[in-house]
Amino acid sequence: MNIGKAFNFTFEDDKWLSKSVIGAIVTAIPIVNFAWGGYLIELLNNVMNDEQEPLPAWSDFGDKWVTGFMVFLASLIYAIPALILACIPMVLLGGMAAFTGEGNLADSVWGLFAGVGGLFACLIAIYGLALTFYYPAIYIHYARIGNFGAFFEFGNINKIITKDVGKYLTAWGVSILAGFLVGLIGGVISAVLGIIPCIGWILAWLITAFISVYVFYIFGHLFGQVAAAPAAGTAMSVPPPPPPSDLAE
Repeated sequence: MNIGKAFNFTFEDDKWLSKSVIGAIVTAIPIVNFAWGGYLIELLNNVMNDEQEPLPAWSDFGDKWVTGFMVFLASLIYAIPALILACIPMVLLGGMAAFTGEGNLADSVWGLFAGVGGLFACLIAIYGLALTFYYPAIYIHYARIGNFGAFFEFGNINKIITKDVGKYLTAWGVSILAGFLVGLIGGVISAVLGIIPCIGWILAWLITAFISVYVFYIFGHLFGQVAAAPAAGTAMSVPPPPPPSDLAE
């Protein structure tokens, strides 16, 4: 895996600045920002197909938006367990408020609720972390197949992870570390610029938006490299044997 390439490929594109500015604007506009998901899928495809300039152009915006909306719907479905876990403590809270008054019993019940709430918060955090690990394989498989059902073909998705766990873990770990470090640097710069009224605020917003886009570039390239390997379970093509006449010679 070429980790350095994931960090510098962006700047090898002659139009990286215009593409990034458009991307930053797209990500900042609700509803319109669904197109960013489609852009990421296209980036994955470009890297896995070894395109000379992996950064997609912002043409075919409608197609990108539809693809991104499919990504959003799938992500929402995957988030349902976390939403359920978040709702359970709220239901318990409502029941406790209705059936408890004041006194030792109420204090005990509220203490129990606090403990249960903390447990569910931990479960949600663990599930969220697991999703960050699983989502890239989902996106890779969808990028290869291109239909909504691909988001839930768990067997094939799992094979993407297990085919080369070391490579997959490296891409996942580096993408998280890159997000943290690049975000930290950008946060410091934005904080300094934020001291300057008006122009400083605008520059701080632009830097924050670009950093978000750049981190996703790194993510897309790293997992595009993971996806560049033959799809799990796909047989490598074997050249046919030479004809009998050649063997005779």
